[in-house]
Amino acid sequence: MTGTTARTVEARPVQTFATDEDLLPRVLAPYKEHCRYLLTAEVSGLSDGLSRVRATFAIPESCYIDDTGHLNSVEVNIAYNQMMYYLVAKSVKEQLLTGFESWTLEDFWRHQLPDILIARFASRFRRPVDPRDFSGEMAFRSVDLRSSGRGPLLMATTAYRYWDTEGGRCDGDVTLAFVDIT
Repeated sequence: MTGTTARTVEARPVQTFATDEDLLPRVLAPYKEHCRYLLTAEVSGLSDGLSRVRATFAIPESCYIDDTGHLNSVEVNIAYNQMMYYLVAKSVKEQLLTGFESWTLEDFWRHQLPDILIARFASRFRRPVDPRDFSGEMAFRSVDLRSSGRGPLLMATTAYRYWDTEGGRCDGDVTLAFVDIT
């Protein structure tokens, strides 16, 4: 065939869930109270078997450094973790995410801290983001079952971005490893 072009089709939301007021505090329970930045999270199951979350955050005061006046890399990572944990928990609860079909919420709670690892984390700071009031989104791009010397694991690629009302912008890509999943 000549003259053909491959096209990528954007997955469409097929189900959307407002913030689960019972689930959110449970997901954030491992964090110290002054480090619970995630305020709201709307999760969508997508037509391709993946999911995404749109969220709001507030960081009234940095948990580790004097005020920098902008979102910094440590806070980006903490906000990402909270958004990701919530997205996985809600996706498991609503059975939205490929690769997690057999998981229950009890499986998620058991795996949340010891078995969900960041294998690669990349951030690009485009314009300073106000940490006191910002929004974010994160989406799973792929989830693949793999085997390792320690047994099966899920590898997931994700993308995220943050923004504020003044044009602040930060985005990046993260590879996750879900280990010891049996």
